[in-house]
Amino acid sequence: MNLIRVLVANQPRLIRELVTATISDQPDIEVVGEVQQDSELESLVESKQPDVLIVALDRTNGLPRVCRAILDGHPQMRVIAIATDRNSSMLYWTSVHIEKQAIETSEAGVLGAIRSEASPAESLP
Repeated sequence: MNLIRVLVANQPRLIRELVTATISDQPDIEVVGEVQQDSELESLVESKQPDVLIVALDRTNGLPRVCRAILDGHPQMRVIAIATDRNSSMLYWTSVHIEKQAIETSEAGVLGAIRSEASPAESLP
């Protein structure tokens, strides 16, 4: 079985720990690291080569600022952005364009997005 490699970043510490605890119990998912500072993100993505990056969702529900650079450099990666204060989550990935889809803000919703059980919904400019 190929493990899905996940890097958890840019969340408040408590949320980062809860997300990590929730997904690390899954037999097909490996949490390869946690990062708190944006300045460390690109180097950790390079060294850990995650399949999925989990970040904080922008207050406007727009594309998180780190997302475009990461997806431009790693088009095979998926990015899950979570806003716990608004109970909102988005899945971003690259096809020809960076795309997004609202996902259920729950353990099942995040695990489904990690496992690529979501389909395209909306392209971003």
